[in-house]
Amino acid sequence: MHLLISKKIIIYLLLFCFLVSINNISLINVSFPKINQIEISGLNLDERKRIESIIYDSNFKSIFHLDKQYLKKKISSINIIEQFEIFKNYPSTLKIFIEKTEILAQTKRNGFDYLIGSNGKLIENKDFVLELPFIFGDLDISEFLKLKRKIDSSLFEFSEISNLYLYKSNRWDIETRNGNLIKLPKKDIEKILNLYVRMSNEKKINEKTIVDFRQKNQIILNEK
Repeated sequence: MHLLISKKIIIYLLLFCFLVSINNISLINVSFPKINQIEISGLNLDERKRIESIIYDSNFKSIFHLDKQYLKKKISSINIIEQFEIFKNYPSTLKIFIEKTEILAQTKRNGFDYLIGSNGKLIENKDFVLELPFIFGDLDISEFLKLKRKIDSSLFEFSEISNLYLYKSNRWDIETRNGNLIKLPKKDIEKILNLYVRMSNEKKINEKTIVDFRQKNQIILNEK
């Protein structure tokens, strides 16, 4: 009787192992739906293709295998992008919503032309953009963004700038679209720009004038 029970246990164990093996093989052979649609908003056609190539080159066969952190890192490396969100729309659609950075100015570095984004990154530029200020000097983007914030908090319009000159002392000159050159001090920039605007509105400054605010409590006007 005891021998019969033992044989039954062995048979049950063998049957259990057989069923588990079949189930494991079935799980291995399960195929998840492939990513068959990628929806990218906020970019032009060439920029969208670049994002798509990142996804396909990374061998993300399905949404279930998608490494979201890796994808975020790769997309963040594209300088034109300010911020983005990635959504998995199961079973096979990937949605990416992108906000491009605001282009603020342009400059040249190592013989190449670049645009400067509000995200503090340089973007390769093939065409000169006349509407954007051109920055001369050894550009420190963080210094430029500081200046931009100070201009925005003043009465002076950033759109009135044609050129910016950065000196090694981190002091700036502003050339306006009407030909004036504003020599700024290193401090109290908002106050100085407000003063410049008031003087311009009162017709105290002619076009094509050098307006030197570098000396404290002193304004020097010279014709170009």
